[in-house]
Amino acid sequence: MSQLKTIQAENSPIWLPRLAGNKGPRFLQIADALQAAVVDGALKPGDRLPPQRRLAAQLDVDLTTITRAYDEARRRNLLEGRGARGTYVAAPKVELTSILDLSMNTPPPPDGVDFDDMLKQGLSQVLMRADNELLMTYHLGGGSGSDRKAGAKWLEPMFGRLDPRHVVVCPGAQAAIAALILALTKPGDVILAEPTSYPGLRAAATQFGRRIVAVEADRHGMVPGMFEEACRRHKPGLVYLNPTLQNPTASTVPERRRKELAGIAKRCHVRIVEDDPYWLLADAPPPPIATFAPEQVVYISTLSKCLTPGLRVAFVLVRDPHERERFLVALRSFALMAAPLTTALATQWILDGSAAGLMEGVRSEARLRHRMARDILAGRYGGSGDGLHVWLELPAYWNASQLARAAGSEGIAVTPAEDFATGSESVNAIRISLGSIKDRGRLQAGLQRLSRLLARRPGP
Repeated sequence: MSQLKTIQAENSPIWLPRLAGNKGPRFLQIADALQAAVVDGALKPGDRLPPQRRLAAQLDVDLTTITRAYDEARRRNLLEGRGARGTYVAAPKVELTSILDLSMNTPPPPDGVDFDDMLKQGLSQVLMRADNELLMTYHLGGGSGSDRKAGAKWLEPMFGRLDPRHVVVCPGAQAAIAALILALTKPGDVILAEPTSYPGLRAAATQFGRRIVAVEADRHGMVPGMFEEACRRHKPGLVYLNPTLQNPTASTVPERRRKELAGIAKRCHVRIVEDDPYWLLADAPPPPIATFAPEQVVYISTLSKCLTPGLRVAFVLVRDPHERERFLVALRSFALMAAPLTTALATQWILDGSAAGLMEGVRSEARLRHRMARDILAGRYGGSGDGLHVWLELPAYWNASQLARAAGSEGIAVTPAEDFATGSESVNAIRISLGSIKDRGRLQAGLQRLSRLLARRPGP
């Protein structure tokens, strides 16, 4: 019987569809069909697949297409090679963990984008055009001329054309925030922030001996009157704002409020660090605060939330040359440079348009996942339809840390509100990240399990 199955798999590839010119790359169509056949049982572990040349002839495609399809199927753990004996359907990979991670804000994998091919092509272009020795040696911080030019292009949707000399290339937004704290404040200084804010700010401020003071916020962001009062009372070293699809509340500060905050910063002579990782993912976001107070605001935009965290590249707009030099000195004290190879890859993708295509795919996938979350979580959904996360306010019978523990016991990781608190109080909510689970079906299952958990009261 097993011999009959092997012959059928080799000679009658019934799992293959008709290849269509408008359904994406052919090698992905073949890999997808193979995966579907394994899922529905048409192909079983141990079945031998046809030799690549024979399959190429049967499908009337070139050998490279089949090779890439088999490579993609191996990457998905569907196939295994057995040397001269051929290629076989692999046994199911044992899952060592069933945790569904809804706690980490990363971009979702975009549908229809061949990221592996994009990575290979990008690195190939980098290695062909760059001096390989320069990619493997020390560089002064701040980025090369080409890297700054790419940064200026990345920031064009927010600011229009920029002088690349005003752009600093950093190894990620967290490094940029830490360096700005060192450059713009002194030990013991106050940093103003919203009551619920990015945890990396608190970590860096605590490490450097700075004190965070929470300023009251409403659904439109930091309250202007309370901001001005805090400026006059505490004489802060800087103010931290994350105004677009804020992490974690997913709220966006409207344009009028941005102008008010910029005006107060000017009057009180206080610097604003505008951390804006999600601006390019938002639907028609307001202009950055930095456009209303360009000399008062340092602006940060990272690739980690729009493209992929692995690049570890952020662009910082610092217009004042003396401040820029102080920032670079602070950055070099703990992060000499961004990794030249990944920075060169980011520059290549931005300048050749690949980054824009990848970001559009991420944006589309994120919006699809938001629609899924809205349908499953119904009235509890607290998102804007854009970005990477949802802010979920909890029913009174759950508190955030209790729910996070209960979800963890059911194999779901979420982040409770207290992880984002800058003061002594936090709201009763959790953040749900929609991008960290690669497979959309697993994300749907995780959201459904979480919805059922929310609907029932906690046990004693």
